[in-house]
Amino acid sequence: MKKLLYLTIIFVSLTGIVFAGGGGEKKTAGPSGKLMIYTSLQRNVANEIQAELKNVFPTMEIEFFCSPAAAIRARIDAEQASRKLGCDMILSGDPSYSLELRGKRILQNHKSREASSLAVAYDKDGYWYPVWLNNIILAYNPARYARRTIPESFYDFAHSDLARGESAMENPLGSESAFTSLAALRSLYGNEYFEALGNKGLKLDSGTDTLAKLESGEYRVVMIQEEEIIKKRELELSKLAPIYPDDGIIVIPTVIMIINDRWSANKNTKAAGTITDWFLSADAQNYFVGNWMHSARASFPKLPYDSIITSQILERAIPINWENNFRQRAEISSRIEQLLIRK
Repeated sequence: MKKLLYLTIIFVSLTGIVFAGGGGEKKTAGPSGKLMIYTSLQRNVANEIQAELKNVFPTMEIEFFCSPAAAIRARIDAEQASRKLGCDMILSGDPSYSLELRGKRILQNHKSREASSLAVAYDKDGYWYPVWLNNIILAYNPARYARRTIPESFYDFAHSDLARGESAMENPLGSESAFTSLAALRSLYGNEYFEALGNKGLKLDSGTDTLAKLESGEYRVVMIQEEEIIKKRELELSKLAPIYPDDGIIVIPTVIMIINDRWSANKNTKAAGTITDWFLSADAQNYFVGNWMHSARASFPKLPYDSIITSQILERAIPINWENNFRQRAEISSRIEQLLIRK
């Protein structure tokens, strides 16, 4: 991804990043045929990835279907009745979704040659791989508020009197990254964390509005994806500042999955494996990092603009139990609905 296109987001979503067309990677001979990829990425982001894939794999016809995470899940649920999905691959901000699909025997494993180069966990059987890292942090506007008036940890984001009624995040029932963040903090601090957020008057907003209101001063502090802040700092010379919380950073990999030939739209798993390898390759990672995402590869030499070292982020990563997120999704959603949305 090159830095030519600015994207307003969601986390995504489930997750969101900006890609630039016109990549310089040399075209190579490769697989042929069609692939459809379902994703909760924004349409313009997917368009940029699609353009780069076309540059690298000119004999492939690769399309993206983009929709919010909940809509993607609902679409796949509906398609299962026909015993055939409309996609061949899924690019998702929620690794726990792979557990559900694998349990239904929908996924195809792929032993990627790039797996040994990854810095973060992946499915050892090859059912999903991380392609970039989304880091959830706090942020504020130092042009409007002094740092001493801002909570410095996720715990204080919920429990301290600082920024009471002036804190915000994306709606966790509409954003994969926001949902996963609260699930991780629930595991760390217990169910009372949701209650504390509700009592503090947490605002739930869209990604675009969250940033705009942080700029204006309506919000004093927000829980947000790191790339949204550093992107604005680079492209707009924004004064918004990241805070890497004292109690850890929530690291959420965007993952890629392959649908097996029994269920896939185009029955082209061999090509899907090649595309997976490209997403994990050093060339693709360089492309992603250029757009404010951290590489999923170990010891990758390049960092996103104005960020801290990836290894430091991983050392401070708050543990996420993907199995629990999958098994307890309904319970977590119910508590969010009760304590945050209906509050």
